Amino acid sequence: MKPRRPAGRARYPLSLRRRPVRWDKQQPTWRQARPALIAEALKRAQARPSGNWYVVGASRDVRADRPLSATVAGQELVVWRTADGRPVAGPGSCPHLGAPLADSPVRCGILVCHWHGLALDGGPFAGWEPLPVHDDGVLMWLRLDQVGGEPPTRAPVVPPRPQLSRSVAAVCTGVGICEPEDVMANRLDPWHGAWFHPYSFVDLTVVDTPDAEPDAEGAGEDGFTVDVSFKVAGRFVVPVRAVFTTPGPRTVLMRITEGEGRGSVVETHATPLGPDELGRPRTAVVEAVVASSARPGFAAARAAAPVVRRLMAAGAARLWRDDLAYAERRWLLRSTGRFPG
Repeated sequence: MKPRRPAGRARYPLSLRRRPVRWDKQQPTWRQARPALIAEALKRAQARPSGNWYVVGASRDVRADRPLSATVAGQELVVWRTADGRPVAGPGSCPHLGAPLADSPVRCGILVCHWHGLALDGGPFAGWEPLPVHDDGVLMWLRLDQVGGEPPTRAPVVPPRPQLSRSVAAVCTGVGICEPEDVMANRLDPWHGAWFHPYSFVDLTVVDTPDAEPDAEGAGEDGFTVDVSFKVAGRFVVPVRAVFTTPGPRTVLMRITEGEGRGSVVETHATPLGPDELGRPRTAVVEAVVASSARPGFAAARAAAPVVRRLMAAGAARLWRDDLAYAERRWLLRSTGRFPG
């Protein structure tokens, strides 16, 4: 008896587009991408609690020999690991004479200021106070209560992910002149995908929106459901169904619910950095891609994780070069009173 294929998974991962539609001949989406619909989804996202947690980078970037430098809302911060691998974090300015602790080494879990040797083990010392930190295995979070101004929570809201031991996770980071809401609005506009990113997406259809009745996936009131094909090479594509939701005020989650890689997620986190030298707001986009597959061949991808991870990060970075331009344009129009939405 032949083994039964899992629901929602084709025999082969690739599909051939039988009748490909040229970019300029695809169905326009501007009527469906209603500004009021996007604005309402953004408003609901911004009303969700964050517990004052901010994503500052990838877990793997917090090493044992040097700190990770981060900035949130103009606050200079550092994160490093103690001798037992536990992450610790706090201000990035030395309390003695203000040396940049990001330039200082870590020795046996102790951050040693390279100006005068003040040693920090992660606990309060000489006016330096630690901050709550959370390592979820993919991303590093810091809690800044004075920045967030919300009731604090013990841990951030981390969306469910595929089991990391059976997945490949990659993180990419970009910075744009905009505010977190501009990044969120970009991700809450799935209609732009096949128009703005034709090198990655084709045959995109938004089949459910937040103003529709909830579907079997529970996506109706709270998310966008999209049928889309990821381009691989030529006419070969990978068709999937994905649902976009907002678990927090600065986070958009895309989860594949049908097709190849079911359960895989893309988490987009927007972190305010503070103004640039001209007073314009800057926002970091930290995007985590956690890919998984039930196919036996996926074990080979996990074995080659360092290479696969770089390819995944490069693909995400290419998309965000475009999407940050979108977000920056949106902020520019908003800041000058010209945004039509």
